[in-house]
Amino acid sequence: MVRIGVTGHMNITEATAVQVYAAVRELVTSYGADELTGVSCLARGADSVFARAVLDVGGQLEVVLPSRNYRAVKVKPGHAAEFDDLIARAAKVRVMDFDDAGRQAYEAANEAVLESIAELVAVWDGETGQGGGTGSVVELARTCGVPVTIIWPTGALRE
Repeated sequence: MVRIGVTGHMNITEATAVQVYAAVRELVTSYGADELTGVSCLARGADSVFARAVLDVGGQLEVVLPSRNYRAVKVKPGHAAEFDDLIARAAKVRVMDFDDAGRQAYEAANEAVLESIAELVAVWDGETGQGGGTGSVVELARTCGVPVTIIWPTGALRE
């Protein structure tokens, strides 16, 4: 079983989401569907695009939610239907031991993803933010020896 995780920008444009989906799908089809497990926190944007691509090629999805209230307080109405569909299709859902979504919960979820995978897909424009973002997860993965595949298609944009 090959376990691949994801980190990435939440604020990718619709056109970028289409490009990212195609790139992720191409990457994950190199594994047999019965061998593939994708691990995602299901945030809008990159995480959900990755999850959909994994499921669409016949792989399994495992979800790591940062907190017990994540769905109620962090999933915006425009993303709720997709989030609920992906959760319903997941083979496993792990909820971190935090009541509230916040920096500690996100860091714990990212660490849980990294500890459970053989490879990380990062939908990342290469920009480092003020801690806790995609760049920080990429840096942590590299420090832990987890191989990272960066996906940022030509012309990709953030909102």
